[in-house]
Amino acid sequence: MLLVLLLVMLTSCTAIPQNLANKIFTFPQQTNTAHVRVTTSRQDLKAVTVCFRSFTDLNRDHSLFSLATPSADNNFLIFKKAANGLFDLWARGKSNAVEGIAYKLNTWHSICSTWDATSGLMQLWVDGVPSSRKFTSSGSNINGPIIIVLGQEQDTHGGGFDINQSFVGMMSDVHMWDHTLSSCEIQNYSNNLSFTAGNVLNWYAFEFQTVGRVLIENKQELCQ
Repeated sequence: MLLVLLLVMLTSCTAIPQNLANKIFTFPQQTNTAHVRVTTSRQDLKAVTVCFRSFTDLNRDHSLFSLATPSADNNFLIFKKAANGLFDLWARGKSNAVEGIAYKLNTWHSICSTWDATSGLMQLWVDGVPSSRKFTSSGSNINGPIIIVLGQEQDTHGGGFDINQSFVGMMSDVHMWDHTLSSCEIQNYSNNLSFTAGNVLNWYAFEFQTVGRVLIENKQELCQ
């Protein structure tokens, strides 16, 4: 009974929203276990915008943002391929390749992706620069139960992690909206200007649980 009570208390603690302003998640090693599981009460999405900042030296395939439901493990996925400038964008279990993106290793990048169920169009933005808009999947919303994972790619609902697709590096400023942001709003986010925080995921009121070796650290400020 004491163990059950302790587990309930620990679970409750992880559900309390935290203000992560000026914080980063550090994923310091390749693993098939370490990840951040993010909580949202929203379980029906007809459109999505996800933005975050990431830093890595990986030159292999790796997941950046993974949203899964029981009906589709790749319901919304931003996946960096090994080839320079190549990303895979997934929505409702369907994917499109986005090529020719200016992307350097060992550099902080602002990454955003949008999808709309009506048009079926997805688009990637890296450092405020847009990709071509491509048809991916239309006609149905993303319906829960939703599990969102940072640091791993879900091959099953909430699991099925592959060490060779794990993220190693730092991540910060994760936001998610239930609509597609305008180009100006995305550029404001990318340029660290004023923007409206996410109404699905909000970095300043972030509900999450870390699993394995994931560190919460202060942002590193470089001397001028």
